[in-house]
Amino acid sequence: MNRQADPEEAFRQAGWPGFRARLFHLYFLLRRPMTLGVRGLVYNRASNSVFLIRHTYVPGWHLPGGGVEVSETLEQALVRELAEEGNIALTTPPVLKSMHFNRRSSKRDHVGLYLIEAFSQTAPKLPDHEIAEAGFFPLDHLPQETTPATLRRIAEIFGGERISPYW
Repeated sequence: MNRQADPEEAFRQAGWPGFRARLFHLYFLLRRPMTLGVRGLVYNRASNSVFLIRHTYVPGWHLPGGGVEVSETLEQALVRELAEEGNIALTTPPVLKSMHFNRRSSKRDHVGLYLIEAFSQTAPKLPDHEIAEAGFFPLDHLPQETTPATLRRIAEIFGGERISPYW
């Protein structure tokens, strides 16, 4: 039986890091049966680049973002996550571009994708316990380890690809 390769398979971790990531998602599933997250596509028009992060606990380069906490709006969560993961502050409201069902995380996870074109970065993001690396990358020279979902979101926004309902 031939099994077709899953492009997301390469971004799953085995061993302790993978177990830790699954525990993290289980914790949020138990705490919040329906999970809601945000991701920000931070675009620097002058350099034609996007801001990406690499976590310490999952492989690949991702758009910054995370879970919406109790009593937070999507936009409040985005502002908090951008500050935490990139030292990025919005200078105008972000634009909600799409909503996606993230069936890889759980049967109840949804992610809102925002486009951010007006922002300031107070300082480059230095590594910490959550973020291993972060930076701006030209659209035509993204890191090889950029996740398939991140590449899809970039193609939808900048390449005119049809917006998928799935993350």
